[in-house]
Amino acid sequence: MKIMNCPLNGPRNISEFTYGGEFKVMPDPATCSDAEWADYVFNSDNAAGVVREWWLHNASSYWFLAERHTVTDQIIRTFDPKEVFSQRVEFAPHAQEIAG
Repeated sequence: MKIMNCPLNGPRNISEFTYGGEFKVMPDPATCSDAEWADYVFNSDNAAGVVREWWLHNASSYWFLAERHTVTDQIIRTFDPKEVFSQRVEFAPHAQEIAG
């Protein structure tokens, strides 16, 4: 049985988690091009080695980050996203939402 340490709930069976994708720095949505935004949303580096990834603990709906070696599948560490983010990103409403 593979165990992952949830920063909020402690060690849990890996079946309690959902992979959320590779962690990438988000471009500024107000200034980036459509191509840059599409690259951020849809593409990943898929690198061999240690990568940062988003994970969800399903039972508590808690999102966190993990560093995992993609070749060996070893989970090196898990941590709260507060280690990376200092503030929340707010998005402006779409023109349709404003007009409607």
